[in-house]
Amino acid sequence: MRSVRQCSRSACTNAAVATLTYVYADSTAVLGPLAHLAEPHSYDLCSEHAEGLTAPRGWEVVRLVPEFPAEPAPSPDDLSALADAVREAGRTRKATTGDTAEPPTEPGVTETARRGHLRVLRAEE
Repeated sequence: MRSVRQCSRSACTNAAVATLTYVYADSTAVLGPLAHLAEPHSYDLCSEHAEGLTAPRGWEVVRLVPEFPAEPAPSPDDLSALADAVREAGRTRKATTGDTAEPPTEPGVTETARRGHLRVLRAEE
């Protein structure tokens, strides 16, 4: 499971939702959505610090997104990690209880595929 990146501001423990990058040659601060990977020359900010960002005198702030969510949305990695955790919990329960019986299938329903503990069912016509 991926870990939630924290805001780069000192003493802030909020989850990061935006990434700040400086373009020194153009005297520009670019604030955009949270980058997929943490970069050494950029700063991750929470929504509070992203909203209140100001630049030094003579610098321009470019906001690629007008508003940032209060909390980051789940990513496909988060959803995959959740599915893996559910799958592992099913394996653990089956191993500890000795439950090897197949789950019942409704009348008029055929199992067409299986992947781990998940089944694909099709209603018969």
